[in-house]
Amino acid sequence: MTPQALADLVRARAAEKGQGRFIAALAGPPGAGKSTLAADLAARLGAGARVVPMDGFHYDDRVLIARGLRDRKGAPETFDVAGFAHLLGRLATEAEVAIPIFDRDLEISRAGADIVGPEDRILIVEGNYLLLDEAPWKGLARHFDLTAFIDVPEAELDRRLMARWAHHGKTPEAARAWIDGNDMPNVRRVMHGSRLADVRLRQPG
Repeated sequence: MTPQALADLVRARAAEKGQGRFIAALAGPPGAGKSTLAADLAARLGAGARVVPMDGFHYDDRVLIARGLRDRKGAPETFDVAGFAHLLGRLATEAEVAIPIFDRDLEISRAGADIVGPEDRILIVEGNYLLLDEAPWKGLARHFDLTAFIDVPEAELDRRLMARWAHHGKTPEAARAWIDGNDMPNVRRVMHGSRLADVRLRQPG
């Protein structure tokens, strides 16, 4: 399915739903381009559509260090899933909701960094683990009106992740070590452990 076809489907399903917010989940492995596609979909949908990222629920590094998880940052167990689920419930029922945003340059989540307002009727929620078929992640399913998954070949994901970490200042050696030790295990966990989505978008390698 193309991005335009997905945008058309979201628009049609939201119209069918009628009252209340329509929440579409956009999942995929690290490096799949979820943030870029989510922004593109919101732009295609126009006024009343906006993106809500999952990444604002990263645990702070101090929490990860205390739990021995700093070297696994970005893995499913390094997110506040309960807090994220609570946010999704609020988004479905409350007119105005403050949301956290993850600042990748600072490697920290900023609480209350943005506002979803009453004019925002279609929400594109994006994140790696939205469809992960593991507790507690699988409990998120009840919040989504439509699910989509971005499927990208592993070799292409590796290339994109190397470029990402170079952009954020890692040396090639440090980037390679981080990808092999953290990103790729997360990639495979998403690719092999996610539930089937309503829509699958395949990208060439």
